Amino acid sequence: MQCAFALGTAGFGSSRMLFTKEVAMSTTRLFRIPAHCFASLALLISFVAALQGRAQNSTPSQAPAQQPDQAAPESGGPAADAGSIALPKKKEKEDVPPPAPAAPKFKNPEGAGEYSLRVDVPEVTVDVGVLLEKTGQFVPNLKPSNFRLYEDGVEQKVTGFKRVEAPITALLLCEFASTSYYFVYDMRNATWAFAQQLRPQDYVALMTFDMRTRIVSDFTQDKRQLYDALNSLMIPGFSERNLFDALYEAEDRLSRIEGRKYIVLIASGRDTMSRITLDKIYQKVKNTRDITIFTVSTGGALRAMTEGTSNSWTAQMRDIDYLQADNEMKTFAKMTGGMSFFPRFSAEMPEIFADINKNIRSKYELIYHPSNPKQDGTYRKLRVELVDEEGHPLRMQDEKHKPLKYDIIARDGYRAHQEVE
Repeated sequence: MQCAFALGTAGFGSSRMLFTKEVAMSTTRLFRIPAHCFASLALLISFVAALQGRAQNSTPSQAPAQQPDQAAPESGGPAADAGSIALPKKKEKEDVPPPAPAAPKFKNPEGAGEYSLRVDVPEVTVDVGVLLEKTGQFVPNLKPSNFRLYEDGVEQKVTGFKRVEAPITALLLCEFASTSYYFVYDMRNATWAFAQQLRPQDYVALMTFDMRTRIVSDFTQDKRQLYDALNSLMIPGFSERNLFDALYEAEDRLSRIEGRKYIVLIASGRDTMSRITLDKIYQKVKNTRDITIFTVSTGGALRAMTEGTSNSWTAQMRDIDYLQADNEMKTFAKMTGGMSFFPRFSAEMPEIFADINKNIRSKYELIYHPSNPKQDGTYRKLRVELVDEEGHPLRMQDEKHKPLKYDIIARDGYRAHQEVE
């Protein structure tokens, strides 16, 4: 017996096997195939089958390459990112202001219509100066309880109180007429003395008058400009003195400026040809707010030398005119809470203007709401008193316990606003 096997393989994709079995037997005799040949044959077949399965698993079919999605996601992020790692782009928050609080709702009673109520409460400010009668010094350290304020005889409640010391706004109103050298000389000395008391923050203007008014220097803080204006006053033009017209114009001009203003009137006090009467100028002074007038008389030395020296009718009428002029100057100052001075010698000027400077810069300011709220345009008279803690009139003493007299400087009254219908 002969048993032969041939096996060939070509690659992993195909196999070829040659199996030859030759059996030689006689017609008269039976041959058997050994069992171990069939076992080897079964082992070989299973080995070839294993090789074919391995070849098929090691050569997989090539799938087409997947192209990445290049489109940017709708939620933002990098253009090449895809899948779960793409981060959404945050939207920028707009600055939205917080909502306004809801307006409070008011419910009117049934049957009541819609209406609004407006109440105008008038307020009055009174500047008060307290000066010692002998020295003219300002009295400090007074309290609100030391002041009592009356309007038309009715005591008012003071709601505001403070001491005021601030720069000033002043107009020098000077008589510059061709009358006598003594009057012009006194006027120039008085104006020069006032200019020396000024501080850098003060505003001052110079206006002169004879038959007409003339603004020599507008408001300025430069003393040199004021001195140049004084030096330009050389020769007066007219002998007429229209005091009432000039004061009326000065009040009208200053009323357009806000705040407290002052007029320093340096004149003889006589008026010769004004169109404005004495009653009208008094009314103007009363009705103009926030303007205080200080008056300084000129020609005192000449008047002292000539008064009562002649029995002529013209000399007596001249003396009467000057007495009337002095009374007018006092009234202008008293109505507005100012002071009046009647010097005879030029050496008195520095002291006079030092007192004016103290009075202007140092004041007590009282504020109150009138008990009479009517806006009827009437004139209300004012009165200020000083009292002690017990309500008695205030008494002052010096270091030697001697009584000191003092002056209370405040305006006589004010005119209430006229309600417009």
